[in-house]
Amino acid sequence: MNQEDYAPEDAYEAGDGTGGDAEATRREAGEAESSRASRGWWDRNADEYQNEHGAFLGDDRFVWGPEGLDEADAALLGPADSLKDKDVLEIGAGAAQCSRWLAARGARPVALDLSHRQLQHALRIGDDVPLVEADAGRLPFRDASFDLACSAYGAVPFVADPVNVMREVHRVLRPGGRWVFSVTHPIRWAFPDEPGPEGLSIAASYFDRTPYVEQDEQGRAVYVEHHRTLGDRVRDVVAGGFRLVDLVEPEWPEWNTQEWGGWSPLRGNLIPGTAIFVCERD
Repeated sequence: MNQEDYAPEDAYEAGDGTGGDAEATRREAGEAESSRASRGWWDRNADEYQNEHGAFLGDDRFVWGPEGLDEADAALLGPADSLKDKDVLEIGAGAAQCSRWLAARGARPVALDLSHRQLQHALRIGDDVPLVEADAGRLPFRDASFDLACSAYGAVPFVADPVNVMREVHRVLRPGGRWVFSVTHPIRWAFPDEPGPEGLSIAASYFDRTPYVEQDEQGRAVYVEHHRTLGDRVRDVVAGGFRLVDLVEPEWPEWNTQEWGGWSPLRGNLIPGTAIFVCERD
C-alpha cells in the first residue's frame, strides 16, 4: 500500500522530501510530468514512509487502506485457497508486503513499482518475490501473463491517464482474470486533509478535477495526484475493458485508533476514506 495543508487527494503523506518547501497548487500535469514526479517523490520518501508505517503494513500482510481492511478477511481477489498457483501482478507494490502475503498462500506474485528505493525496501525485507521497476502505464509483460492483478493505493491515483493503466492491466490478464485496486475515496477531495473536526467541512468542489501538484521553486512538479469522481472511476474501468463487479467502501473498525494523514477514527466513522474497485476481464 503505497503512496497537505489542503490535500484530501493525497494518499497518506505530505511533503516533497527535498529538504525545501514545495508550493502546493492546483494545475494541469501530464503523463510524463506526473510519472517523473511520482518516481522522484517515492525515491526520496520511501525510507520515511516505511519507517513510519512499516509496522502497520507488516512484512507479509495485505492491507487495502488506512482503515486496515485485510485481504485475509475481505477475499476480494477470491478465497485464499483459490490463490494457489495463480500468477498475480501487484502494481505499485512498495516494499511488496501484499505480494509476500500472496506467495504465502501459494500464488506466484510479481511486485512492480516505479520507485527504485521502494523496491530496495522490498529486498531488505526478503528476496523471495520477483521485483520489477516499471511504469504502470507501460507494463513490461506479454499479453495474458497473469491470472490476477491488484494494487493497494499504488499507481492509479497518481497517473494522468488511468484508462491507459486499465487497458495495460487488461492486456496482461488472462480471460476471466480479476483486477482489484484501492484509491482514496473521491469524496475526500471535497474536504481538508485533516484528521480532526476541521476536516469535516467541505472546502472545495468535488467536481474540480484539476490535479493537486506540489512544485519546486522552478515550477517543476515534485508530487502529483489526480482527482477522479466516483463516476469517472467507474467509466475508466469500463473504458479499460473491465466489468465492475463490486465497489467496496470500508468502514472504520473499532480496533483501529491510528491517525494516518487525514484518516482517523473521527472521520472514518462519518465519511468513507477508501474506495476499492473489484473488476473482472471477460
